[in-house]
Amino acid sequence: MRLAAFRSVVTYVVVALYVLIVGPLGMAITIAFKAKGLLYKLGHAGVWLALTFAGIRYRVIGREHVPANRAVVFCSNHQSNVDPPVLFQALHPQLHILYKAELSKLPVLGRALQIGGFIAVPRENRDEAFKAIERAAESIRSGNTFLIFPEGTRSRTEELLPFKKGGFVMALKAQAPIVPVAVSGGRASMRKGSWIVRPVNVEVRIGEPVDTSGMTTEDRDHLIAIVRERIAQLLRESSHGAAQRSG
Repeated sequence: MRLAAFRSVVTYVVVALYVLIVGPLGMAITIAFKAKGLLYKLGHAGVWLALTFAGIRYRVIGREHVPANRAVVFCSNHQSNVDPPVLFQALHPQLHILYKAELSKLPVLGRALQIGGFIAVPRENRDEAFKAIERAAESIRSGNTFLIFPEGTRSRTEELLPFKKGGFVMALKAQAPIVPVAVSGGRASMRKGSWIVRPVNVEVRIGEPVDTSGMTTEDRDHLIAIVRERIAQLLRESSHGAAQRSG
């Protein structure tokens, strides 16, 4: 416990210093030269620091399933606070996300999200939320890959929560393939109510893409059912593999 607490403090300090020193400079250069790629490289470097100092390792299975040279929508389950940074590192060099509009108010992070082309979704305004989905679909059509967590929040158990429809509507409007992803192993890293980050090994399983060509938004419930079952299957495979390794 003491070692984990010490590592956590060091991680928080290192990441905070990195954000405070590198963040403003990186954003200034990005804005001046419209170098969006630089912001992503700095973001990956910061996430690498956080994961490395915290002792969080990950491995990816099924990377060959990701379609080459086209934008996709990765669709993942969500079990822990370490899932987003791990997937940000593991899935794509310039991964875009839909995020809560309230985060736009944060001084450094909010500005970075906007510059990075992430799409803010206001949850309280249905009309504005639909407009955000349209902007995201247009972003995908222009070549940007997205990650969605359809459960909307972390699942406290191994069971998947109900899937929200917004991300699937976005994929359907863009006619982009949805790539199912199952992430596991991170739950033990941060226990509820605790600030301590414990070292864990995270597994990311990528499944075969689900083609949305020819589908319309009327097919969203059918699409959700297909993707949900594929993620559930990937989680079962992950649990089976973990049981074999421990046995």
